[in-house]
Amino acid sequence: MTQDQDKAPGFWQEPRATALLVLADGLVLEGAGLGAVGEAVGEVCFNTAITGYQEILTDPSYAGQIVTFTFPHIGNVGANEEDIETSNPAASAAARGVIVHAPITNPSNYRSTRHFDAWLKSRGIIGLSGVDTRALTTRIRERGMPNAVIAHSPDGVFDIENLRAKAAQWPGLEGMDLVPSVGSTQRYDWTQTPWRQGEGYGSKEGGKFKVVAIDYGVKSNILRLLTEVGCDVTVAPSTATAEDILALKPDGVFLSNGPGDPAETGKYAVPVIKALLEKKVPTFGICLGHQMLALALGGRTMKMRQGHHGANHPVQDFTTGKVEIVSMNHGFAVDAASLPAHARETHRSLFDGSNCGLELLDRPAFSVQHHPEASPGPRDSHYLFQRFTQMMEKAQA
Repeated sequence: MTQDQDKAPGFWQEPRATALLVLADGLVLEGAGLGAVGEAVGEVCFNTAITGYQEILTDPSYAGQIVTFTFPHIGNVGANEEDIETSNPAASAAARGVIVHAPITNPSNYRSTRHFDAWLKSRGIIGLSGVDTRALTTRIRERGMPNAVIAHSPDGVFDIENLRAKAAQWPGLEGMDLVPSVGSTQRYDWTQTPWRQGEGYGSKEGGKFKVVAIDYGVKSNILRLLTEVGCDVTVAPSTATAEDILALKPDGVFLSNGPGDPAETGKYAVPVIKALLEKKVPTFGICLGHQMLALALGGRTMKMRQGHHGANHPVQDFTTGKVEIVSMNHGFAVDAASLPAHARETHRSLFDGSNCGLELLDRPAFSVQHHPEASPGPRDSHYLFQRFTQMMEKAQA
């Protein structure tokens, strides 16, 4: 604490807060600012991962959200230029803000190239530290994910009523299509393979299977793993038509992850997916891609109370009987009861019983809600990429 020069000796007060989180219901949380200066409005969620904060904050699926980390020590290994998950250079930041408990320490990792605070500034992400993140997490679990404004002002001067009004007026993620803000706008080829100790990222061309990945906000490690298992990957924008995609003569189509309300994105994505399914092109979807596939089958999606965000979620694969620990990041879910008879549920969350996967019985298509590519998180579900190549191999035969 510091002595207040405007009061008589012996009186003390806490340092002025330089950052705030102002919830739409009026709650104000104070702390120390970090990262970019300014303000941003979004939906507050919590993430239970203890590693991989760079990958989380650059995951395009977090667009429109303010991430609260439940693990108290975030930023302690610094930041680097390799652990980036957005493949679109124009979308330098995915998350709108970050909330952490403990002050950021100096980097302690051989891969670090800069302090986490400097990295946040470079990507325009506003940060707030010194918050009781467990109490905030409990509030989210009990009341759902709130809309809020996160603000950072080094002089500690804020118009709280104005911030509260902005939080209350923000419409929220329901009904919001955020794919145009994070996805690519033109087609490109991808050749990078996963990172390896002592080698970094590799490169591979001329894969056995020609795959078109529809980019709703695709994570880079998904594309790396597709390349790794023998796919020659072309990334197409979300606005690509079925004719555009079929003209590339793909052996398979991948439906990527992404942010926002799937029902809104589905207004233009679903007709394309339906046309591809009619041609019986092998199809694999992840996260938003899973939801898009369900919508194309006539299913429904619904907003979740607290969502799934973390790297410790148990999911059962009914096709093998195994339970996997997976990485998740979604605030909407597929209503399993809405799926048609020719679609079978293949995966289910053991936390809350929500749907986490499906496959079609009459054509080569399947999808999962979780993130088998990890980054961050466990690698229990990497086999799904081989399942996709096996499906394409069978279709070729």
